[in-house]
Amino acid sequence: MAFIHAYHTDVGIKKKTNQDAVLVKTAKTPNGYVGLFVVCDGMGGLDQGELASATVVRGLSEWFEEDLPDLLHSEQQDDAIRTALETCVTQQNEKILEYGDETESQIGTTVTALLFIHSRYYIVHIGDSRAYQIREQVTRLTEDQTLVAREVARGNITPEQALKDPRRNVLLQCVGATRDIDVVIHTGETEPGTLFLLCTDGFYHKITEDELFEELRPNQFLNEKQLKYKAIKLVDAVKERKEVDNISIVLAHVV
Repeated sequence: MAFIHAYHTDVGIKKKTNQDAVLVKTAKTPNGYVGLFVVCDGMGGLDQGELASATVVRGLSEWFEEDLPDLLHSEQQDDAIRTALETCVTQQNEKILEYGDETESQIGTTVTALLFIHSRYYIVHIGDSRAYQIREQVTRLTEDQTLVAREVARGNITPEQALKDPRRNVLLQCVGATRDIDVVIHTGETEPGTLFLLCTDGFYHKITEDELFEELRPNQFLNEKQLKYKAIKLVDAVKERKEVDNISIVLAHVV
């Protein structure tokens, strides 16, 4: 099983720096292709958020190159990969905390990562960036770890109220904020004709799932040039709707 992919990131219409970070890495193995796709959103209200997001992306990139090859030969591959992913993110959390202690600053980042091991995928998630799967419908694969999302789950506010709630950017956890983090990891099987979308919150606040389905229905993309064009088009549409945050998306189409 193989895939085509594209990404686009934009500073947006208001901010001077882009605190988002994106990672796209693929490799061919004797048993098929593997790939790692990541979006991280450095905290806008914290100092040097771009450093935090870059740290996590760099750590996952090194993990993909240095650790994953051996894990692919593990007899308990699924458990080994889940444990290794959690360990990697936890290590990046420690690095960011150490930097914060040394510089007396507070930095942090979300992370949403998608790892393909042939037909199996792994989602790694902390914060409020998102992962979607698009086939006959749009399915969100992550749950926002925000105060507002928790209030909606408890029935205290409606989803419509959540869209305008001033607390919608308050995270329950992120990488680099506390020693103890809960790295959410879940897995699934994929098949040709499936498209995955990763994005930071600057993207999804101004676009609906119906629009995502209309623009990203699988099997309409023949090559990465077409996929890249669509990524740019979607980000530009969000900017036209006056989104003030940084905007980043990654598209991975299983073919």
